[in-house]
Amino acid sequence: MIPDIRHYRATMRTALGALAALLSWAVITPPAAAQERRPNIIVIVADDAGIADIGSFGSEINTPNIDALASVGVRFTEFHVSPTCSPTRSMLLTGADNHVAGLGNMAEMVAPNQRGRPGYEGHLNDRVVAIPLLLREAGYNTYMAGKWHLGEEPAHWPAARGFMRDLTLIPGGGSHFEDMWGVRGERQLYTQNGKVLETLPQGFHSSENYTSAVIANIEESRRDGKPFFAYLALQAPHDPFQLPAEWRDRYSGRYDQGYEATRASRIERMKRLGIIRPQATTSPRLASVPAWETLSPEERRRSSRRMELYAAMVEHMDSNIGRLIDYLKANNLFDNTIIVFMSDNGPEGNLWDMQAPWDNSRVADWGKPGTYIQYGPAWAQAGAGPFRIFKGFTTEGGIRAPLIIAGRGVSGGGRVSGALAHVMDLPATILQAANVPHPAQRDGKTVAPLQGRSLAPVLTNAQAAVRGPSDWIGWELFGNRAIRQGKWKLLWICQPLGPGQWQLFDLRADPGETNDRAAAEPRIRDRLIGLWNEYARANNVILPDRSPVCAAAQ
Repeated sequence: MIPDIRHYRATMRTALGALAALLSWAVITPPAAAQERRPNIIVIVADDAGIADIGSFGSEINTPNIDALASVGVRFTEFHVSPTCSPTRSMLLTGADNHVAGLGNMAEMVAPNQRGRPGYEGHLNDRVVAIPLLLREAGYNTYMAGKWHLGEEPAHWPAARGFMRDLTLIPGGGSHFEDMWGVRGERQLYTQNGKVLETLPQGFHSSENYTSAVIANIEESRRDGKPFFAYLALQAPHDPFQLPAEWRDRYSGRYDQGYEATRASRIERMKRLGIIRPQATTSPRLASVPAWETLSPEERRRSSRRMELYAAMVEHMDSNIGRLIDYLKANNLFDNTIIVFMSDNGPEGNLWDMQAPWDNSRVADWGKPGTYIQYGPAWAQAGAGPFRIFKGFTTEGGIRAPLIIAGRGVSGGGRVSGALAHVMDLPATILQAANVPHPAQRDGKTVAPLQGRSLAPVLTNAQAAVRGPSDWIGWELFGNRAIRQGKWKLLWICQPLGPGQWQLFDLRADPGETNDRAAAEPRIRDRLIGLWNEYARANNVILPDRSPVCAAAQ
């Protein structure tokens, strides 16, 4: 057979582009001699921010500091995460699928048939190695501030997984103020540098104090000649929406037009910015969400106030990110730092059952300590833009999130990339940038390999993508599942928000997942079902016999 010369040339171009990206990011000299040349790395995670909540992705919310990163970095429009927080964070810090890393389900929601099974430990298990530990052993200073949600026992805390300094909310959420309350009024566990904190300082606010902690950690060791890895895992804008007094009325009156008009205007901006295609479809308003015009004046007032507080949470978060960036620039650190900004899942549309001591009885008090404000599915749909449903589901509204990467090694700042990307790509990208290998074994035990791909070829503008049409990615959480290959997405969403059977969508033409092609394309559907089975086998997926989002167990 005579080889196809066009295929050969295309293959060589791809290989040479990847090699160029590798050489541009790798440190060729030995680590000891190249200590100062290795990049600093900062990963900033927003908690529950939707892709359409960020100004440079189409939002009306004021996020100038995140947008400034976008103007010198790369915005990814096809970046995917898990439907919820702790599974995403397990993949972000290990590069292994969450079912391998120990968060096959959220610890709080492990089903009876999953309990005690490998991959469902509810914390990072010993089959994976945490990226901060590898970086620390390679000479990096490693810092964390914010939400952990990857294990509540001391052996699983940040200090045990490679972080030299931390200021951490160990469980999954709670008050943003110093009262340390959880959703049911229980006391939440905080640690600092591996030790339990009995109290938080007066005037504590999560966005402010976590950012200050990272800045203080960097400053403490700034002159030691070592690069640093900092993980700023912000609680904001996760509910409860709580803010310092001067921030609570920042968006007063801005959402009186309602959630449908807000969503529509965001989608139009997303099209103008190139975040979605001009012909992109939009998922319909959920059946459980009433039309804005059917609400009473009081219902509208209360609903818009919830969104005002949420928007202020996002801007307040951005303001603190700005403090960190200003610190880096003032101390000549910015140019040698890679900065990653992302969200951990789609916007939160589920409503929690709060218990005492929370008191939401007076609208005038909303946003203060002791109030627990959420905004529900209507505003969450606005946060997801045109995409279907929200957090907790393997629809695009649950797993497509904003990602910006800026700083050292990024070429052609201000670009928008449609490259298919996954949260597991970030550890591969970080380790390549730091010139740190990922081990096959550790302490005599086999270590789960990295499952992602370095995004360096996209960041250096050597390649448009790191995945080809035959590559695929899989998801499962709460029994909902998906496979993505090229433009095709196979999806199972349980009742009542889905049909409880496989659906197939062409995301290039239909990102809103409105036109099920399963019956029209049976061969594609069946091929992707085969990939799903392969994904489930390879990652030890155990479908739950009880699900928090399904009407019946699957």
